[in-house]
Amino acid sequence: MDAPLVSVVVPTYDRPVKLRRAVETVRAQTYRPVELVVVDDHSPEPAADALADFDVEEISLRVVRHEENRGANAARNTGIREATGEFVAFLDDDDRWEPEKLKRQIETFEAGGESVGFVYTGARYVYDDGERLITNDLRGSVTRQILAGASVAEFSAVMVRTSVIERAGLPDERLPSWQDHEWFLRLSLHCTFDVVPEPLTVRHWDHEGRIGQDFEKRRDVSFPLFVEKHRELAREYGLERRFVASLLETLVLSAAQNGYYSDARRLAFRAVRTDPTLPTPWLYLLACLGGKVTYRPAQRLMALLQSD
Repeated sequence: MDAPLVSVVVPTYDRPVKLRRAVETVRAQTYRPVELVVVDDHSPEPAADALADFDVEEISLRVVRHEENRGANAARNTGIREATGEFVAFLDDDDRWEPEKLKRQIETFEAGGESVGFVYTGARYVYDDGERLITNDLRGSVTRQILAGASVAEFSAVMVRTSVIERAGLPDERLPSWQDHEWFLRLSLHCTFDVVPEPLTVRHWDHEGRIGQDFEKRRDVSFPLFVEKHRELAREYGLERRFVASLLETLVLSAAQNGYYSDARRLAFRAVRTDPTLPTPWLYLLACLGGKVTYRPAQRLMALLQSD
């Protein structure tokens, strides 16, 4: 029996050097067959030119170019539409994979059977000042956990069955942030999840060109739309308050990290009123009482406690 085709979707915009590094890690995968779909979101230097001399004989490479800049969310969806594989994996152009990543995910799909539609890996986050390993352990039917605020993974660590995407629909391009979290919630309604715990995805976190860093868009667009789309589902699971409060909690962190301390206090107060059992909003409510003067020391203390 032939091995299933994996389509790898790489959205890119104006990062030719990083794009080549990402594509190299796809070429270095021990798994075959692989179809690589690079979606150029109208870069000043076309991605096709950046990859023109790239040797990808062992994999199928296609470069699709947007006629105008539409953002990474739209680029991923273009890649999904172009993909022909039984499975779709995602790789941001500034991230990379360890060579066994796709192979281990396919093995996990095969071991779990048809009910498994989503497999992610652990990740190694590379920062300017060090590294951090992150592995979640969400497996099986995970809708309840996601509604309650659990984080699964980010796009570069994920592989999904195409048949599940066809049932759940594409990521929602209206969301300027949390698109992955919202999509994973919808996917969870149609399949079970599994994980390869080893950090086979490497994320380079320098904030350059990342989506989702804009606090005001999260507050004014992503939050109300997410709540509107899934409040009824959360109510069905008896998790309406926890669902809303967990999204507010994420907003609190974003506000504080971006220096919106009055917003952080207001949102933290709203979160604790919605669900007083969540501890993090209480911590941030106290940490932001004095603005930057109290938040920075509190942030260092929280980071120290997390490292222990």
